[in-house]
Amino acid sequence: MKLGVLTVPLSSKPVAEALEYLAGLGVQAVEIGTGGAPGNAHLDPAAALGDPAVLENLSAALRKNHLTVSALSVHGNPVHPNPEIAGKDHADFVSTLKVAQKLGIDTVITFSGCPGDRQNAKHPNWVTCAWPPEYLDVLKFQWEEVLIPYWKKTAALAAEYGVTKIALEMHPGFCVYNPGTLLRLREAVGPAIGANFDPSHLYWQGIQPVEAIKAMKGAIHHFHAKDTRVDAFNTAVNGVLDTSPYDGALNRSWIFRTVGYGHDELEWRSIISALKASGYDGAVSIEHEDCLMSVEEGLEKAIAFLKPLLIYQAPAEMWWA
Repeated sequence: MKLGVLTVPLSSKPVAEALEYLAGLGVQAVEIGTGGAPGNAHLDPAAALGDPAVLENLSAALRKNHLTVSALSVHGNPVHPNPEIAGKDHADFVSTLKVAQKLGIDTVITFSGCPGDRQNAKHPNWVTCAWPPEYLDVLKFQWEEVLIPYWKKTAALAAEYGVTKIALEMHPGFCVYNPGTLLRLREAVGPAIGANFDPSHLYWQGIQPVEAIKAMKGAIHHFHAKDTRVDAFNTAVNGVLDTSPYDGALNRSWIFRTVGYGHDELEWRSIISALKASGYDGAVSIEHEDCLMSVEEGLEKAIAFLKPLLIYQAPAEMWWA
């Protein structure tokens, strides 16, 4: 395993400065945004594809700081019912594939996306229940007519650029939001589809990450280290489907936290061990989205917390067995 960080929260710093800062904290791998929700402050595909010096400079900065790139992130909704939005997000994804090929990176992170409820819809429609029965009709349309065909075609395109791992973040609001939906799309499309496993989006749904990791053995392409604190009292009143602003920490049912501030060290040791046991040996990439901490404090606390927990070496031969 490698200790990693998503560099997007450090977008105000030039990429070379951000890499030097992270390397000084003991980080071994970085995940870089290339468009969509993460933005492209540290790697603009258009600039990189138009000027070889962009990638040469990035590669030099990576080598100088002894860092590798775990993945490129371009979270978007390429099946959005608005063709302009879908087109832009798909174009960002394709540009990222081209940059990944030039850098020799095989993993790109995104969302599955969420279509509308019919042709010519205006907005995405995330279905959360099986009744009334028309919701099942919506799901049938979304999966069979939009989602599966799109990802079959796009996975084939990704393979042409050497990207063999499309790591979908299981995120509520999109068709793939839990292990069951991820595995359904993977079965329909193929092993190029896997998870960018982020426990923070699972905790508030009532999913236990350790058990989810076991169920997804072989289907985890990347891992985000982000925590969630569920407020038992607020949840007891309003449940977990909370659409109130993220900055209302005292009143929300849950908020994202730096690792260790939502769940304790034993929980995170169990997560790391489950990843190792399931065959995942890639980056554990810290994502900072803690509304109670600055970027630097959140990242530094997360790095200090995770550094002794990761399992860096291959297991020894079981001489005792």
